[in-house]
Amino acid sequence: MEAERLIAAGRSALAGSRGVPAVMAEAWQAQALARAVGGHLARYGPAELRTDARGLSETCALGSAVLDHPMVPAGGVRASQLTEVTRLSGALAALVLLLGEAGIALVGVACGTEEEGLYWQCIEAIDAVDESVDRVHGMLRRLAEQERDRESGQEPDRERDGPFGPGHEPVVHGSVVHGPADSVAHQP
Repeated sequence: MEAERLIAAGRSALAGSRGVPAVMAEAWQAQALARAVGGHLARYGPAELRTDARGLSETCALGSAVLDHPMVPAGGVRASQLTEVTRLSGALAALVLLLGEAGIALVGVACGTEEEGLYWQCIEAIDAVDESVDRVHGMLRRLAEQERDRESGQEPDRERDGPFGPGHEPVVHGSVVHGPADSVAHQP
């Protein structure tokens, strides 16, 4: 199943969950789905996103492990149904929403419990959700930068432009590297 459809199903299930066990199970489902999307992108996504995607998958694995009980029926793990990510930026934006909603739901559980173990379980899961959201935001920024570069006709690889932007690439003459700092040497 396509990522955006699974994410929409997860958001709907989370919104409809009632009671601590159901909220915890849906938060676990959200982390499992983020892990699956990260793993999918690490294998099949654009090369420039693979490191972040791998990090997302690893972070979500930790977040899923923190939520130790999931009361998910056998065969009911939505993430196992992921087959493709059709619209990359749309899926990542939807994933941010799902993770944010899961984090808010976990805050509600943490604030409403008197059980210390459950409280700390929620806090650790909230931290994992927050880190996952940061990683997805990083991927969205990379995609936006690439889109801007394509629209302006620039090459997406800024590494070769050097730290001072295009046109300031270092020039090598023998063993001496000349670049923007060379002009500073000629100032009075």
